[in-house]
Amino acid sequence: MHIVVVGLNYRTAPVAIREKFTFTQEELSQALVELRQTKSILECVVVATCNRTEIYAVVDRVHICGHYIRKFMEEWFEIPRTEFNNHLYIYEHDRAIEHLFRVASGLDSMIIGETQILGQVKDAFLEAQRLGATGTIFNTLFKQAVTMAKRAHSETSIGENPVSVSYAAVELGKRIFGSYEGKKILIVGAGKMSELTVKHLYASGAERVDVVNRTYERALELAGKFNGHAYPMERLYERLAEADIVISSTGSTDYVLTKKQLQAVLPKRKSRPLFMMDIAVPRDLDPDISDLPDVFLYDIDDLEAIVDSHLKERKKEAVKIEEMIGAEIAAFDQWTKTLGVSPVIHALQAKANMVHQETMESLFKKLPDLDEREMKVIRKLTKSIVNQMLRDPILAIKEMAAEKKGDEALEMFTKMFALEELMAEQAEAEALGEAKAEAVQTAAQKHAKEELTGGFTMQPALARS
Repeated sequence: MHIVVVGLNYRTAPVAIREKFTFTQEELSQALVELRQTKSILECVVVATCNRTEIYAVVDRVHICGHYIRKFMEEWFEIPRTEFNNHLYIYEHDRAIEHLFRVASGLDSMIIGETQILGQVKDAFLEAQRLGATGTIFNTLFKQAVTMAKRAHSETSIGENPVSVSYAAVELGKRIFGSYEGKKILIVGAGKMSELTVKHLYASGAERVDVVNRTYERALELAGKFNGHAYPMERLYERLAEADIVISSTGSTDYVLTKKQLQAVLPKRKSRPLFMMDIAVPRDLDPDISDLPDVFLYDIDDLEAIVDSHLKERKKEAVKIEEMIGAEIAAFDQWTKTLGVSPVIHALQAKANMVHQETMESLFKKLPDLDEREMKVIRKLTKSIVNQMLRDPILAIKEMAAEKKGDEALEMFTKMFALEELMAEQAEAEALGEAKAEAVQTAAQKHAKEELTGGFTMQPALARS
């Protein structure tokens, strides 16, 4: 059993590459079902955000798992691996575990210490768990990562200085305009990112914010929270003619605004400058818009330099979290080592129970005059002797299993107490149980896939169209 992560993020791939590796919620669910059926993958979780797409997996053969995961990405996204291999990173076991803890706690984010990623990691795990793509290892690891990240934010002050993608976008606008006073601001999209952006805008002196969204009711809801103005998407061009600043963050997989569409609006603006910030991935605004006169377009990658000056205090707190992560990795490694010793301990206890039971039956046959109370007392006292005799060997093998030559210690312990045959019987019984569980899980995955595809077998390309 090995843990690996294969992915790309804002450090290894520009937004033009990252936006090709995004999922809708329906696509993500189907991808998890197919990924779990990929050769050598025993468990899997996909974490996909605007700044990263990562596949976490428990695999049986670490030396070829990277090949199978890259093959899955190549086929799912229909992109030759030669076009994205250079942007990928692959981490194994402790490095992969450390990476997950860093991601969940916000240390690997563009904005150090941001909390949105914690919810995204948690949601990714719960979705994988719902589809039966996780098991003993990831059910423990991801819960530990989420719990540790919550503790990191509550026990340090890493989140006290407001720094986020939306905050950085608003700060960039302040650097360009100096003040939002009197500026006409247009927000495209009405999701969580847009709401955070509007909050920062009003905190920075904005007087009026218009919200345009495909679902007009959501635009009304967001605008209503801040006494703003809501418009349906059909009135986007009209609002563009009036706006000084546009900040876009939708879930669209296509451009919300192209160069040609904006070019048609520019004559109405009479050469007034237009500041545009695209904080969506995939991008909402056609990058060719930057070629238009009097238009200044920025995307999410332009924010990295903006936020650097706000991160000094957060970096100090990050050191404390790094120490917490080290302790968590050690605890998880210790837990994984106990997985190997558990079958041995169970076999020893089972053998001791059998010996005790056989001895009691023999004793009671030889002493037929014992009443029920006397037999109960004898059974209880002799059981106590057995448990006391087992206590020290069990503690010793737990400690030995955690050491460098733990496998050798387990093997010697097994032979010493003649547990081989009993462990083989237990393994066979467990295998039968797992086969039944696997059949149930496969049926559940098939059902989930049918729900996603409407009962038809779909190719990845068709599923995404």
